[in-house]
Amino acid sequence: MASTDRDRITIAIAAMGGQGGGVLADWILAMGEQSGYYVQVTSVPGVAQRTGATIYYLELFPEGRATQAPVLALMPVPGDIDVVIAAELAEAGRAVQRGIITPDRTSLIASDHRAYAIAEKSAMGDGRSSSAEIKQAIQAAAKSIVCFDMQTLAEQHHTVISATLFGALAGSAVLPFTTEQFEAAITGTGKSVANNLAAFGAAFAIASGATPVTQEADRVAELPTIPSASDPTVAALLKRLEGDFSSAVQQTALNGLRRLLDYQDPAYASQYLDRVGSIQTLDRENTGEARLTETVARHLALWMSYEDTIRVADIKIRRERFDRCRTEVQADEDQLMYLTEYMHPRIEEVADTLPKGIGSWLLTTRWARNFLTNFILRERKIHTSKLSGYLLLYGLSSLQRYRRSTYRFATEQQRITSWLARIESLAPVNYELAIEIGRCQNLIKGYGDTHARGVKNFNRIMDAVDQSPVTERTTALVVELRAAALADEDGATLAESLKRVA
Repeated sequence: MASTDRDRITIAIAAMGGQGGGVLADWILAMGEQSGYYVQVTSVPGVAQRTGATIYYLELFPEGRATQAPVLALMPVPGDIDVVIAAELAEAGRAVQRGIITPDRTSLIASDHRAYAIAEKSAMGDGRSSSAEIKQAIQAAAKSIVCFDMQTLAEQHHTVISATLFGALAGSAVLPFTTEQFEAAITGTGKSVANNLAAFGAAFAIASGATPVTQEADRVAELPTIPSASDPTVAALLKRLEGDFSSAVQQTALNGLRRLLDYQDPAYASQYLDRVGSIQTLDRENTGEARLTETVARHLALWMSYEDTIRVADIKIRRERFDRCRTEVQADEDQLMYLTEYMHPRIEEVADTLPKGIGSWLLTTRWARNFLTNFILRERKIHTSKLSGYLLLYGLSSLQRYRRSTYRFATEQQRITSWLARIESLAPVNYELAIEIGRCQNLIKGYGDTHARGVKNFNRIMDAVDQSPVTERTTALVVELRAAALADEDGATLAESLKRVA
């Protein structure tokens, strides 16, 4: 039972939009009222675009213990919460930060899957919170914990996570209600009863210990298969990879080969192997190691598959994306699903997609820029699930065959060539500095303003390297400046670091 020293039961639920937090609160409300409790429910909506969850707060008080109607609180108070239910691991961590999980009172029911916040996704570097650190924090903070992947379990039963959270709550036995009372709350709604009860039962079995939690191995991101592996040209690339590259580099280079075959064509993938092969020769001649080759193989594949408008259009209309979206919204086979892409193209994206000469002319011709900006380029909603929107992006993605003639292609290849030349010149003099220059590629990512900021920061760091003597201190300087460039979007931290070391 949640509270042995008092009659009142306090429960806080943290759930994001679409996870059924309100439904879960309603089930607890119905169960409590049907069992002879006064129940009060309040909610504080989270901020939009996944920067916070909605907090539902419930207080239950047995009618038989009350001489008059009790006064129940509206908000969770640190140190006074019996049960916290978190529909995602980071929300459990946030509950610890808020102080509403305490080791002397609080039982925690949490799903250990992650749904990344906007701040995590939009970080310049790897902005993800560490799941291991969050788990360590909640284990130290809570009195008892039931924590497993309830999202996957809910998907397996074609329902939302509220049903598995409810089942885990029942299985934890922290509330003074029977399993039948829990199930009656689900049945009473009359909505998706069979699926919800099935998910409830599966989670109940795990939380109560009747069914062990299946520990899955760490998932490795699935890479696209080699397109047309039976094609003689592609087969020759695979044979070359196996024969010419050391075992320490082969896996990374294979991943890069996959990416560039998917991005462009075998000739482009062959150019990738040529470039990596040159670095490998340099590695063997100078150190006999493969660290520089592995670093360049990884970052070169990312740079050569830069995200231009052609690539973005291609990704948005792929079958696997439509399938993933259908899965996320849990659409049935007989239901229609509409996708809307919000786009605001800049003059740079237009110029990048045009042939090199025309793109350069557009960027340097004021009247043409003004005309396009004022009359053509504006925010658009592209409905890719409708024929008109799909064909628009399909036409843009079909320009892949002409990518080599575009202004963006010429610009990126020039940058790549300069980057590789810098690495090749530094490797014999300062091997570690050459590796750090290779890693600086991770500043250049995305498209639009994000890409422009990355290129600007990259160039500022390269300028700083050119103005510094090639010493061990220069290597540490590049590490410091790269970290500063990834610290914020506006470049303020990098500017301060450059000013300090100037």
